[in-house]
Amino acid sequence: MKIPRPSARMPHLIQLRNLKMARSAHAYVRGSTVQFYEWLHSQPGRRLPHGPAIWICGDCHAGNLGPTGDTKGRIDMHIRDLDQTVIGNPAHDLVRLALSLATAARGSDLPGVTTARMLEEMMVGYEQAFKDKPDEVPPRPSQVKAGMRSAVERTWKNLARERIENARPSIPLGKHFWSLSRAEKSALESVCASDEIHQLVTSLKGRPKDAKVQLLDSAYWVKGCSSLGLLRYAALLGVGDKDDQEYCLIDIKEAVGAAAPRAARAKMPRDNGRRVVEGARQLSPGLGERMLATRFLDHGFFIRELLPQDMKLELDELSEIDAMHAAGYLARVVGIAHARQMDRDTRKDWMEVLQENRSKQLDAPSWLWTSVVQLVGSHEQGYLNHCRRYALEH
Repeated sequence: MKIPRPSARMPHLIQLRNLKMARSAHAYVRGSTVQFYEWLHSQPGRRLPHGPAIWICGDCHAGNLGPTGDTKGRIDMHIRDLDQTVIGNPAHDLVRLALSLATAARGSDLPGVTTARMLEEMMVGYEQAFKDKPDEVPPRPSQVKAGMRSAVERTWKNLARERIENARPSIPLGKHFWSLSRAEKSALESVCASDEIHQLVTSLKGRPKDAKVQLLDSAYWVKGCSSLGLLRYAALLGVGDKDDQEYCLIDIKEAVGAAAPRAARAKMPRDNGRRVVEGARQLSPGLGERMLATRFLDHGFFIRELLPQDMKLELDELSEIDAMHAAGYLARVVGIAHARQMDRDTRKDWMEVLQENRSKQLDAPSWLWTSVVQLVGSHEQGYLNHCRRYALEH
């Protein structure tokens, strides 16, 4: 493909984002965050119960959860994308996850009754996380088992095959990586020579604190869906002497203001990069300790080293059993992230709120079911209109 000049990236990125969102209703839900936030600000969205003001993901769809590694080499399922993290209402994360799971179920052609059962399992999994000593871990669905197994087995060479051609110490320009302007190259050289980056990449288990860190290559990174159009860079670093050099890939992503509703009078870092890092440390500490915030080119950024174990969870072609297991398991991951921020009394009060408004027909809050029904309908309409516009333009 012909790589666009740095000054001409935006039209290509917008076209790519529109293409990705046209591929499936589930992809549209993942990419149309603004539509979800507009609903939260609407009358139905404002009727949701008000949970305790804690750090939430803010964009808690299933694709933003997945296996992640920490600095000590351990792997577990966590919230892995925190661009929209704010101190807000935990009910918003529950509704966003429920919408994502319901859309995945529809994409797998599962009946509506399965969606209802998924919401029940989701609440069981979420509430399980709030018990002092969880006595029953929800079974990992096959997609999660496969993802965890792949994550455990992945090495830097796996990451290199996907991102860096032939494991050479350079980043190949093409579909995923585009060329940089002179100003971008110079700025990235300065950032990667900083003490903060040195400390970040040498904090990983087994790396000497005094290891030499060298920038080998860098590029503009074409990645994501709703975030396409923001500045994002990949930097390939060499750690250690040439004879025994390790490589690491650094993800440098622009941090912009969160569209997710925040709690009134919530005290958060004003700098968006610092907000993302602080939210990560609260919700996914193993990931948060591998991140830092910085500013260059008059923009705020957050930076993390990509580990081979960091993977996106794909929920495609779900069976009915796997759909219910996935709902319970992923909700428990979110519940753990929420619960660790609450004391015992706050947990108890929040659990009591979640037990309200349940019917004999559905063992989940009625507001959750009503919200999902409304959102699935509006997103289906939005998706079809998006596809129509895309077809007319192409």
